[in-house]
Amino acid sequence: MTGTTPTPAEQLPLEGAALASDPRLLTAVRAIGTRHGLDYTDDSAVTALLTERRGALRSAERGPLVWLGALALVVALLLPFAASTASAQAARASLAASGPLLVIAVAALVRVRDRWKQELRHPALAGYREVLGTARAHGLALAYAPGWLEGRRKDSAGSWSEKAVAPIPSYESVEPQAGTAGGEAVPHPAEDPSADPAAQVPAKSQAVTAYETIADQGGWHDETGCLLVLAAGGGAVWGATSDTPAGYAALVLVPVAILVWLLGRRQGLEKEHLRAEALNYVRAVTSAQAAGARVPELSPALRKLLDN
Repeated sequence: MTGTTPTPAEQLPLEGAALASDPRLLTAVRAIGTRHGLDYTDDSAVTALLTERRGALRSAERGPLVWLGALALVVALLLPFAASTASAQAARASLAASGPLLVIAVAALVRVRDRWKQELRHPALAGYREVLGTARAHGLALAYAPGWLEGRRKDSAGSWSEKAVAPIPSYESVEPQAGTAGGEAVPHPAEDPSADPAAQVPAKSQAVTAYETIADQGGWHDETGCLLVLAAGGGAVWGATSDTPAGYAALVLVPVAILVWLLGRRQGLEKEHLRAEALNYVRAVTSAQAAGARVPELSPALRKLLDN
């Protein structure tokens, strides 16, 4: 991966070279690896672990038991409504069947949740979270930590929730060694930044900072414009059908809707431009990390670029 831009699927929160940058951290990481039977400084082995564990989590979330539970729940909820239009005998049978189906649905979905938590707390994966927590305590910032690794959920907008089922543990900070910069974004001591441009950590530009500010803004212009147009149409229809000329006054909402749409388009174009700058920054940071540099932790808005 050195010298190339990692894709989100390949991106590791910390490279093995970064873990080896502090002898005390390396000793602690190797001790954790010994307990879990995995060399956490081996990027290939860690990548394989994360790929395998993420696949296991997805299987737990999307397996046959999920569909069985969802189907049983839907049928259990629909049966009482169907009973209201059926004969008395059929209604009693429907209501009697809805109870066991509801129990089956709840049991299946609880089992799915338990299996998902079990996969999330796999010993090797728990060990990796311990490694990341230990690295943080030694002053290494995590440029990127995928939400699924901590058991976070994605919302409809694609953002990870704040609640973590298995968060990266926090440990007491360790004083940095002489010659290191603690949590500062500095390259690995074995790397010569002048010899390897990929190890240079870029400065965050004003465009990137602006993107972080507006990344979650907007998104309401289209819906608001449509509601205004509908309101204008409703007022015009009311005026035409009730001989009330005042209803036509609602047509003034049409230019307002157009203005809202134009403002939304302007904001969207600005955000897209800033997004391109932010994406370039994220790629540069992940490339620097892959080349062995210590990098700053990415903000939630920038982590979302990697997630998506």
